[in-house]
Amino acid sequence: MILTDKVCILATKRHRKMKQRLWMLCALLLMVQGLLKADRPEGLPDSVYVTGGNFHVQGIAIDRTRRCMYFSFTTSLVKTDLKGNVIGSVEHLTGHLGDLAIHPVTGDVYASLECKDDAIGASISRKLGTSAVEADGSRFYVAIFRADRLTRKGMDASADSVMTTVYLDEPTCDYQDTVTERGRTVPHRHGCSGIDGITFAPSIGASSEDIPYLYVGYGIYSDTTRTDNDHQVLLCYDVRSWDRYEKPMQWDALHTSGPAKPLHKYFVHTGNTRYGVQNLVYHPTSRQFLMAVYCGAKSSYPNYSLFAVDASVPSVWQSLPGSEKRVEMLCLVPQGNLHRPTGVHGWHFPWGSTGMCHVEGNYFYLSENRKDKRGNQICTARLYRWTGDAACPFVPADEGR
Repeated sequence: MILTDKVCILATKRHRKMKQRLWMLCALLLMVQGLLKADRPEGLPDSVYVTGGNFHVQGIAIDRTRRCMYFSFTTSLVKTDLKGNVIGSVEHLTGHLGDLAIHPVTGDVYASLECKDDAIGASISRKLGTSAVEADGSRFYVAIFRADRLTRKGMDASADSVMTTVYLDEPTCDYQDTVTERGRTVPHRHGCSGIDGITFAPSIGASSEDIPYLYVGYGIYSDTTRTDNDHQVLLCYDVRSWDRYEKPMQWDALHTSGPAKPLHKYFVHTGNTRYGVQNLVYHPTSRQFLMAVYCGAKSSYPNYSLFAVDASVPSVWQSLPGSEKRVEMLCLVPQGNLHRPTGVHGWHFPWGSTGMCHVEGNYFYLSENRKDKRGNQICTARLYRWTGDAACPFVPADEGR
C-alpha cells in the first residue's frame, strides 16, 4: 500500500470519528432540550400582553385553576384570561396598589396598598384629581379582592363589594416614626417608605409545607447618608382569622382595623435599595424567596436588582448594626454573584421589579413593562425559566424552541 492510500484511510477514520462525536453531541443536545420541554408547564402561553393607563404595572399573579391573570397598575387591578382579554377590573383606587399574591386555598387576590403623604402619594392624588393624604395621616393595608366577584370592567372597590382591607400597624408606625442615627434625627425607622412585595409561603425553617403565611416586604427609601437602611424587612402574618379585621375602604376616613403585630419581623442584609422589596415571590422548588428591587446607590454595595433569601433554615437573632436591638435575621442564598467586601450575593437582571409570579417548578412569569406610542403603560408577562446562573438567572421559556 502506497503512502497516499494510508493517509486517505487515516483521514477517513478520523472523519468517521468526528461524525460519530458530532452525532452524539447533537443527540445530547436534543435530549437536554427534550427534558427542558418536558419540564415546561403545559397549556400556558409564552406571554400575556395587557394595556394599562397612566400608571405602570406594579405586580402580576396567575390563577391556573381559573385560567386567569391579574395585573396591578398602581390605581387599578386588571383581570384577564390567558390571552390577555380583559375579564374585569377595579378602578380608581386612591392609593398605591403594589405587588400581588393569590391565596393558595381561597383563590382571592391579596395586594399591598399604600395611602401615604409622600411624593408618590401626592403624584397619585394629583393624577386622579383626589384629595391628598394629610401629613401624618399615612396608613398601610393589605387589600383583599374577591376573585369570584371580579366579573366586569370598571368595578368600584367598595360599592361593588369586591375589595376589603386590613390595616397593618407595624409598617405604619415605622413609617411615621423618627429615629436618632449617628447623632441626628431622621424620619422613618429603618428608612421605611411603606410596603410593596407580598407573597404566600410556609413558615421559614419549617421541615414540611404547612399552612400558607402571608409575607409583606417593606419599601425602603434610598438614602446614601444613612447606615440604618441597609436591610430589607419582611413581615409574616397568619391570615386565617383576618375576616374579623376586614373592612371596606373609605378613602376619606382611613380605618385602623388590623393585627397589632406580625408573627415575625425578619431582616435581610442587602444594602440600601430604592423603595425596597418591589416584588416578592416564594420558590417552593428551592425553598427560597426571590426579592426584586430597584437598584440602590451606595458605592460600598454591589446594588443588585435581585436577591434570593434562604427560607429553608430558621432565622437567627442578631443585633442590627449600630443598634443594640436584636432582630430575626435571615440569610441570602450563596448563589449568583458575590460581593466580597459586604458578603452580599445577588444578580443584575432587568426584569422582576414590576411583576414576578411563580407558575410551577422553575418557571415564572416576569413583567416586562414599557410605554406604547400613545404613552399608555403596557405589560408583557413573559414566561421564564429560573437557572440561578450568575450572569443570567432567568431565561425565556421559549428559548431554543
